[in-house]
Amino acid sequence: MSGEKDLEQIKREAAQKAKELAKQRQAAKQAGEGNDPKEVADKVAEPEAKETEAKAEAPAGDDAELAKKKAAAAAKAKAAALAKMKAKEQSGEAPEAKEEEVSAPVEGQDADLAKKKAAAAAKAKAAALAKMKATGQTEENAEAPAASSSPAAADAPAGDDDDLAKKKAAAVAKAKAAAAAKRKAQAEAAGEADAPAGDDDDLAKKKAAAVAKAKAAAAAKRKAQEAAGEADASAGDDDLAKKKAAAVAKAKAAAAAKAKAAGGGGSADDEKAKAIAAAKAKAAAAAKAKSAAGAKAGADEPVEEKKPSPNQPYLDKYVKAITDNLGDDILEDSYINPLSKDVPTLVAKKESYYRLAEFLKYNELLGFDYLSELHGTDFQTHMEVYVHLYSYKNRQSVALKVKLDRDQPAVESLANLWAGANWPECETYDLLGIKFEGHPDLHRIMLGEDWVGHPLRKDYEPYDVEV
Repeated sequence: MSGEKDLEQIKREAAQKAKELAKQRQAAKQAGEGNDPKEVADKVAEPEAKETEAKAEAPAGDDAELAKKKAAAAAKAKAAALAKMKAKEQSGEAPEAKEEEVSAPVEGQDADLAKKKAAAAAKAKAAALAKMKATGQTEENAEAPAASSSPAAADAPAGDDDDLAKKKAAAVAKAKAAAAAKRKAQAEAAGEADAPAGDDDDLAKKKAAAVAKAKAAAAAKRKAQEAAGEADASAGDDDLAKKKAAAVAKAKAAAAAKAKAAGGGGSADDEKAKAIAAAKAKAAAAAKAKSAAGAKAGADEPVEEKKPSPNQPYLDKYVKAITDNLGDDILEDSYINPLSKDVPTLVAKKESYYRLAEFLKYNELLGFDYLSELHGTDFQTHMEVYVHLYSYKNRQSVALKVKLDRDQPAVESLANLWAGANWPECETYDLLGIKFEGHPDLHRIMLGEDWVGHPLRKDYEPYDVEV
């Protein structure tokens, strides 16, 4: 509130002094027609300059000096204008003098009004600056409220400097807007350039990844083959792979150039299909090369010799004893069965089956006195009887087999040699239909005697489907 009161008071004082100056100027004008116009102007401007300097003493520092310079310049300009007017009046041009005399009061009023506005603006700025400095604000923030609070400053014309400042500000704003638009356009262009442009960029990335993977795989394969002593073969495979990759790359480059020449023809689906086909071809070539390399490595690697079974000496012992006592035409085959704990296996001919079983039991060197298992199997091409024997004396085992005709499977019974063969032979007869000749009581033990067929045969068809 105190600031506003001071401003109003300053305005009133400025108006009063302006009136007094106008009266003095009119008096000097009437009484000093014979005096030098320059002296009259200096006399009129002298009190104004002094008053302006006195008013400008309020701002402190650089602001005060700037205000003084502005006030002095304004006073000198006004004094020069008054001197020019006086010179025209005394030049003897009557019509112009009359027109100037008629318009002099108006021009004097305009000059007085300009003086009042300038003085009021200077005082308002000085007061505002002093107030802002007291509150710790900057000069720029102080000038804005002073200008806005002063109606005299608002009414004052901006002048060429203001126009130039406005033009500069507008130019700066336009330049900033143009720079921002350019930056935005560059960012969008960079984003579009970085992002994959359609399927072509995706395909390029896939190609690059596939080439990198192929190179890594080739390097790993080369190292492995060099460690295994196959550097030459690896070089050959790598050369072939390189040639294939180069051919594929050339074909793709040609296709891309053709598509580009045609104006980017071809849909995204076609590009995807091409990429998929190329990937499949690469995968197939890689698989083929890998399989060929594996086969070659397998061929070059020495075949690991199979270690003999620990039961091989027992089998040799049994075969030697049989051939020495019964002859070479007793056995059809002999081997170690790896699927059954490497048990020594003897395959007897049908006509020598019972005779071989009897020899295995009663021979003093062998002594297989226990029959632990007997069963039959249908192989569709033939029937087979399997007998497992054990020697408690030697703590050794042997398997005895015999192959039979499938249409009429029949063989001698071992129930007279081992009582444990009685029930297993009856079971084999019941389920497979193998007849054991010489059995004391061969009959069905699971199914009834009136049952039709044998359920463990591969061609078994139930007589009564509801059962």
